[in-house]
Amino acid sequence: MEPPRQKLFARLALLLFTALCALWLARLDYSAKISTNVIDLIPSDERAPELALVRDLTDQQQSRVLLLALAGPNTATDPAAVATSASLNSQPSTLNPSSAPFPFSSYPAPSPAAVAAFAASLKNSPAVSDAVVLGDTSARDALGVFIFTRRQDLLLPTWLAEQHRAYLATSSSPSLNSQPSALNSSESPAFSEWLAEQTALALDTFLARPESIAFQELIPQDPLLLVPSLIGKVEGLASSQPTASPTGPALIWAVVKDSPFSEAGQDPVFAAIDTALAEAKKISPGAELRWTGINRFAAASKASIKSEIFSRHLLSLLGVLIIVCLFVRRLWKILHLVPVVILSTLGALVVTTMVFDRVHVLVFVIGSILAGVAIDYGFYLYMQPSLRPGEPYRSRLSRLLKPLLTSCLTTVIGFSLLFWSDLPLVQQLGVFVSAGLISALLIAILYFAQLENAFLETRPLVIPPAVRSRRFITPLFILAALVALAGPWFLSWRDDIRELEIPAPALRANDGEVRALFGDATERTAYLTRGDTPAAARVNLARFTTWHDAQFPENPAASAGFLLPTETDWNARAAHLAALKNFPADLRTALEKHGYTPDSFAPFFDSWSALTASPTLNTAANPSLNSQPSTLNSSASYSSLFTDLRRELTGPLSLLFHLDPAGGPSWFLTLADHPPGAIPPAELNTFSVAQLESLNTLFARYRADAAKLSAIGLALLGASVFVIYGFKRGIRIFVIPAGSCLFALGLLGLCGQTLNIFHLLAAFLGVCLSHNYAIFSAENIQRHEPPPPSIRLSALCTAVVFGALALSKIPVVAALGTTVGLIVITALLMVELEPLGRPSKRP
Repeated sequence: MEPPRQKLFARLALLLFTALCALWLARLDYSAKISTNVIDLIPSDERAPELALVRDLTDQQQSRVLLLALAGPNTATDPAAVATSASLNSQPSTLNPSSAPFPFSSYPAPSPAAVAAFAASLKNSPAVSDAVVLGDTSARDALGVFIFTRRQDLLLPTWLAEQHRAYLATSSSPSLNSQPSALNSSESPAFSEWLAEQTALALDTFLARPESIAFQELIPQDPLLLVPSLIGKVEGLASSQPTASPTGPALIWAVVKDSPFSEAGQDPVFAAIDTALAEAKKISPGAELRWTGINRFAAASKASIKSEIFSRHLLSLLGVLIIVCLFVRRLWKILHLVPVVILSTLGALVVTTMVFDRVHVLVFVIGSILAGVAIDYGFYLYMQPSLRPGEPYRSRLSRLLKPLLTSCLTTVIGFSLLFWSDLPLVQQLGVFVSAGLISALLIAILYFAQLENAFLETRPLVIPPAVRSRRFITPLFILAALVALAGPWFLSWRDDIRELEIPAPALRANDGEVRALFGDATERTAYLTRGDTPAAARVNLARFTTWHDAQFPENPAASAGFLLPTETDWNARAAHLAALKNFPADLRTALEKHGYTPDSFAPFFDSWSALTASPTLNTAANPSLNSQPSTLNSSASYSSLFTDLRRELTGPLSLLFHLDPAGGPSWFLTLADHPPGAIPPAELNTFSVAQLESLNTLFARYRADAAKLSAIGLALLGASVFVIYGFKRGIRIFVIPAGSCLFALGLLGLCGQTLNIFHLLAAFLGVCLSHNYAIFSAENIQRHEPPPPSIRLSALCTAVVFGALALSKIPVVAALGTTVGLIVITALLMVELEPLGRPSKRP
């Protein structure tokens, strides 16, 4: 009979542990604490700039964009098409993609009133910050007016710098100054005359083109062709802006207020779309809608993960019950293991949520393996037979304490190293499993301390004589050794962040169809050029443009950054203008020489005179003229160009340029009409958008990082075994997990399976689990006893748990379940068959 004080202490400790865990978990804000966002797998302090930019984009307007296509009533008479259309419009937030025989692009245009009602309802929703019907040119017209009005600030500095560089390249005179953008007075007349002649020649060439007709009214004000030249440079941006077909679906561009990964950015937005569609249907009852957005994928992923967690746990539970029914005599006694699993999981949850501000939900999906690991300690204690009738619990525990502590602490040491990984998911998984293992050991010791004569009886395992024969076992081990030694050489690695997602082919197809309506094309490449400041981003854009023009001379890039000068060109504007005092007279002479009437360009000459007469400009060109600092070329004035331009970029145009109000990194979007090709050098701080979407380089680096940490962990694990058990016993204990891991990887290699970082983590976890089996079987072998039944039951239950994960729809989870399941089964067979293959010895 167990001492009453021992029972009381154990029960009080369990109650206190449960109460503290429940108190902590009850006060958590799970929507803020638990993340389903794949981007949260990237460290917040990621050192690679392109990956840091990916994190930034998820918090900016680009991630909150919705693309919506509204069509009139479908006139198709095909019942399948009608049925599909009905299902697509029933639930905009969860619809499956169009699989109707008729593409949505062939649907008729809706009535203008229905489109207006839809857009107005969406824009008036508290969840939506803006909604624009594409085809409305008011924003583009306003931007054009702004550019023309501010052309002397935006475009003239770049033009002057380019012309000066061209003059230096064609002039035989030596360098005019140590500063390339500066002019001394002796060279000014020559440059002014050259520039006037080049301006007249360029005007002749331009006016000979048919497209010049559209600029006839602007030429008298802009003979320098600042605006026409800009339009030629950014026409790629204009072609990228979607335009709705007058006979097809109307296109609506919208932005939600909250992050698409938050609750506020999902359900309220879906409700707003439903309401807007209902408003449109009041005017056009048969109106149909297709739409896409990141929030849609995030909501679908969240729902799928919840389903995954429930289904994996249910399958695991059913599998464990089947194993228990096969091996346990009294089924009801297995219920004593449930508190051990539940409380150890609670401990892992509490510690993980304490350590990390935000935890990814994949930790709990993958962390469901803890149930298979935590139950081990319960089996070992629950199935430990008494050496004599009435043997107290403390005596039975003392015989198991050494292997229990060794298996737990060595495994925890290995997993705790994962905390030093750069990948948040790996860090969180290391903490979750380590905390769960320690909790499982303590809970198991306390729980069975308060039971009276706790012992779980099992049915004996009958191994057929043919299997027990060395003639069967020896060739089997030889074959396994060949697979373990040869198979890993056939392994190949593939790192793809998309394997973290639950496949959603329906949403992907819908997304592709909608984006095609908005003009997305695979033959176009988009780049993002970043800088720590707007000025730095503009300099990087200039450097990238030079590189791109050399790589793709037939496909020039277009960017909104071309609207802005570099800071060097801006600061040189005053000096250039001061050196061109004779330029108006020289230009009049050149224009008259080329057959123009100079007086017809009076608006230009007036604006030039007003610009050169500016007191601040003269001060900037000649600082000695005034003790007051210049404001025209000050950093504040240059910064105002960015803020003014950003204010004018509204609707879809706002995606072309990002300016962080808090002073963070800025970036420009650049488009080029060619498929993805050469990758820009890292020093240009420019990255292909397609390159960002894959993020494969991220996982390749993290896989190498995880491999290094796993190797260190396994080395520590092996060293601790040799220190505790000596070399001879340590060799056998180490060979079982190492051999089972190599066999599993070899089998995957021979089957042609490509591996990723999660196969690597699974191998590490499998080694830790099989390490436990090797330790406990070593204790029995020393006493010339067969392996304890607790190992068999524990390994089979663990294999069932991981087998359930192997059926997951998430590729990385399935990879982890398959790998660990193979390692555990292999280790169990080695533990069971290895003693039978030894030569018989008399005790």
